[in-house]
Amino acid sequence: MTPADCPRVAGIRIGGWRSAYRGLMPQPYLDALDVTADAERHRTRLARGDTGVVDLVAELDGAVAGWACHGPYRDGETRTADAELYALYVDPGQYGGGIGHALLQESVRRCAAAGHRRVLLWVLKQNTRARRFYERAGFRADGAEEPFEVDGVTVPEVRYAREL
Repeated sequence: MTPADCPRVAGIRIGGWRSAYRGLMPQPYLDALDVTADAERHRTRLARGDTGVVDLVAELDGAVAGWACHGPYRDGETRTADAELYALYVDPGQYGGGIGHALLQESVRRCAAAGHRRVLLWVLKQNTRARRFYERAGFRADGAEEPFEVDGVTVPEVRYAREL
């Protein structure tokens, strides 16, 4: 991912939230998500040059159609030897076209090549579509759960793991 990709990545991420999380999170929160602010957050993070974080984009016909981000697993403020898939989003108009699968496989490949022994990720407990997607790719819920608060509403997340 380059700084020039940030506006499109932000649009995909926010479009993904609005599509996948409708009915799972407060709608006013989803409606208030701001693509410009999100793009700036991505640009700022890229400029910091965190070498442990890898951002991948997938292109379709020369345009960014998906984004994945992975790096060291975060246990609170501590980074561990495991890898974590921080984000995986595909343009909602491209769901089911293999872009998410390709991004996930490349992230997993890179995590294995970097010497991580497993990849962890967090997914909303009620996001059955995403949970099935990760399960088809060999991830399994490992029993860990955390509350995620959005505008005063608790939205539980479950952790998935895949051995490398």
